[in-house]
Amino acid sequence: MLISDFAGATGLSRDTVRFYVRLGLLRPGTSDKGGRHPYQFFTAEDVQTAEVIRVGQSLGLSLKEIAALDTERRESGITGARLIEILSGQLASLEAKATELEKMTRFVRAKIDWLAAGGKGPHPNFGQCGCDVQIGVSARSNDSFA
Repeated sequence: MLISDFAGATGLSRDTVRFYVRLGLLRPGTSDKGGRHPYQFFTAEDVQTAEVIRVGQSLGLSLKEIAALDTERRESGITGARLIEILSGQLASLEAKATELEKMTRFVRAKIDWLAAGGKGPHPNFGQCGCDVQIGVSARSNDSFA
């Protein structure tokens, strides 16, 4: 299939497809048609590769990490044990992010409640919600995020 069909099948823009080709993440076949810019032909395997890229990005992997894993897969294959290792690392990272997001959510809820009460009582403290970041603001107003 040509790039426009491939883009439609994967939900990627043509620019994104071209970017992935430049990075070597996608390796379409080419033909003599098109002169200096030969037509690129994508296969069902390329569609699967695009899905792997999207899933990898959704799980927090960078394109550089995805490219390295793809190279590993193409050169020697990836064993189940290696996939478990990779996914376990990503799971730990996602769980840490989820914990941090829960702490931030707790702060935002406290801030909303405080604002809804007219700013009465102690101002919510970002650090007291368990977030790693401390915000040092001496005079806080109702119109600030902190």
